[in-house]
Amino acid sequence: MSNAKFATALHILSLLAYSKGERLSSEYIAGSINLNPALVRKEISKLKKLGFIASKEGNGGGSYLARPAERILLSEIYEAVKSVQLLGRYNKPNPACTVGRQINRHLDQLYLNTEQSLLAALAQQNLQDFTNKFE
Repeated sequence: MSNAKFATALHILSLLAYSKGERLSSEYIAGSINLNPALVRKEISKLKKLGFIASKEGNGGGSYLARPAERILLSEIYEAVKSVQLLGRYNKPNPACTVGRQINRHLDQLYLNTEQSLLAALAQQNLQDFTNKFE
């Protein structure tokens, strides 16, 4: 991906999984990611809408996983937050050129095959597997 959405989402979710049910504040999470807390709250809100995170407001509040980390596949996270093509964007080639008029069709297949391989690899690991690497 050409942006940090997956890495940021995985960082947030890993912190929540690592905390084993403890509610974490957006300030704490932001400190770990080294991002502005307002940006982290925005990402938390998206992950909450996607069903990965729950939260409690007020005293003792914070965010926590909405379901067990063992039941969250890394492929689910990737698919939920991706916003750009994995390998980039297309050009507007010259249709009079033999390569130009065919390149985007061949790129479509290459991108599709590559993303399917990535998703298959991510589907082999759940959030708990990933988080266990930090212990």
